[in-house]
Amino acid sequence: MPTAKQPSINILVIGSGGREHAIVHYLAASPLSNNIYVAPGNGGTAIEPKTTNIALDGEDCEAVVAFAQENDIELVVVGPEAPLVAGVADAVREAGILAFGPGRVGAQLEGSKAFAKDFMVRHDIPTAGYRTFTADQSQQAYQALEEMGIPVVIKANGLAAGKGVTVAMDSETARAALEECFSGRFGEAGETVVIEEYLDGPECSMLVFIEGDTMVPLAPAQDHKRVGDGDTGPNTGGMGVYSPVPLLYRDEYVRMLDIMQEMAVALKKEDIDFRGVLYGGFILTEEGPKVLEFNVRFGDPETQVLLPRLKSDLVEVMCAVADGRLADVNLRWDLLDGVSVVMASAGYPGSIEKGKVITGIDDANMMDDVAVFQAGTTVNDKGEIVTAGGRVLNVTALAPDFEEAIERAYEAVSKISFDGAFCRHDIGQKALTPRKEL
Repeated sequence: MPTAKQPSINILVIGSGGREHAIVHYLAASPLSNNIYVAPGNGGTAIEPKTTNIALDGEDCEAVVAFAQENDIELVVVGPEAPLVAGVADAVREAGILAFGPGRVGAQLEGSKAFAKDFMVRHDIPTAGYRTFTADQSQQAYQALEEMGIPVVIKANGLAAGKGVTVAMDSETARAALEECFSGRFGEAGETVVIEEYLDGPECSMLVFIEGDTMVPLAPAQDHKRVGDGDTGPNTGGMGVYSPVPLLYRDEYVRMLDIMQEMAVALKKEDIDFRGVLYGGFILTEEGPKVLEFNVRFGDPETQVLLPRLKSDLVEVMCAVADGRLADVNLRWDLLDGVSVVMASAGYPGSIEKGKVITGIDDANMMDDVAVFQAGTTVNDKGEIVTAGGRVLNVTALAPDFEEAIERAYEAVSKISFDGAFCRHDIGQKALTPRKEL
């Protein structure tokens, strides 16, 4: 691992979202980084210092290794889940290069919901009851719906770009979700379906670094999944987030830490090479925290509010995780509260139009304790930042309290414009609301 007295290192980051822009921004801020390549990156990563966007298939293990070797890369950071499931981290490590991210087997905690549920049951990790069915067991699956009752949760087993989960509050919706999975809409991801017990309570995310059986937590955060104010409308990849989480009781926080430590121990017990971030999606039930899902990478948009609060050197931390020295890491945090608001394209999470010119990002970035992370953006032939996706920007603000953080974030949002832009207007309000009223 580099130190302040050693030469800086070249880094390859795989991914193109707001999460990757945030990661690149803080890697570039470190004196331990030299050249940073992003595959494929976005409009935000294109203008970060030290950084170059490149055309490289992040899921092509051989291509990633070849690029890393040709460009003296010493650390590969894998942002999204698909390259991890494809085994990119394994290939990079086999080539003798540090990789931040779990190997192919560990990535199955996100790549296969059935794998994750079975793993949790084997290790007594609290989670919802479930049953698993393949397409040729469709009749048994429909029968299970009747037996499990309503409400119920239907999940496509594999990676479905965040679109394979339905919380069904009536039988018609449940049957339609099952039919959608078995229809082939999600490809291989829907060939196996997990039907889960519905759990009730506030949701909360906990991200931790894991290496071997060592676990170091990041701060908790709470995402806003639905597209509309008041948690209305369809689910999205996330419309905003805040951190820390005042509604989280102390005993719940301690139990969540225990569960994540139990996961680290279980991974090592099964000889699974996990060197990266494990994201626990929790629901705070009356029986205590239970795991809804695991992700095997930084959350999006959680990363965009967590990294601005992290004061430790990100290059140093990632190298320690990748090199098996996480036990040496002592994370330092800013005590400020953070709120991040997603600005999205009209029509999201449905069809959207691309190529809308974005103005005002520089004005927002000039505000104190504000950072704008670009997600669905690119640079056109005129050098303008334009929209290129559904979730376009993450506007993050820090402040001594949530009231001011919310006000500052929305003031920054007001400085930015593009045709069709919209956002939720209640991001962070749950931090101000007594839990019994949620």
